[in-house]
Amino acid sequence: MAIGNNSSNLLKSFSYVAKTDATLLILGSMPGKVSLTQNEYYAHPRNAFWSIMSHLLGFPLALAYPLRLQKLLDNQVALWDVMKHCERDSSLDADILESSIVANDFSAFLNKHTDIKVIALNGKKAEQSFHRHVWKDLSAEFPSVRPIGLPSTSPANARISLEQKREVWINHLNKSPIARG
Repeated sequence: MAIGNNSSNLLKSFSYVAKTDATLLILGSMPGKVSLTQNEYYAHPRNAFWSIMSHLLGFPLALAYPLRLQKLLDNQVALWDVMKHCERDSSLDADILESSIVANDFSAFLNKHTDIKVIALNGKKAEQSFHRHVWKDLSAEFPSVRPIGLPSTSPANARISLEQKREVWINHLNKSPIARG
C-alpha cells in the first residue's frame, strides 16, 4: 500500500475504527507489511494484539476480522495509528524515517469522540511519536484524556513474553473506562 510518486517506502496508515461513544483509543505507530498487505490492523499472526483483546473483552480469538473489530466497537474501544504517513524500509518501527512522519488529525478525532478518556500507546515508537508529533500541541485542549504507554504487541518485541505483554495490557486497561463484554 505504497503511496507517493517516487518512493515505494512511503506508507499510508488505515482509517480509524471507532464509534462516537468510544472511551478508549488504542494507537499503534504504523501498520507493518503484513497488516498493510492484508488491509487489517495487527494482521501478523504472531502479533499479540488480538490475543490480548480477546482475553480482555471475552471474545474468541478465532473470530473473523470484521467481527473482532465489532467487538472492539461494542466495548467502546477505538483503533488507529499515530502516523498518517511515513517512510520505512521494513516492518520495524526502528526503520521509520523520523523526518517523514505525518501524524493523523487527533484534534478532529478527539473533538468528534468526546468520551475518550484513555489513549493506549502500543509500543515505544507509538508513544514517542504521539508525544513528539501530537500531544505536545493537544494536551491543554484535552486535559481529561490520559495517554499511557504499553509494551508493543509486535513479535519484534521479544524482550517480554506474550503472557507478560498480556498481563501489563490487562492491568492497565482494566483501570481504564472500557466496558467489558
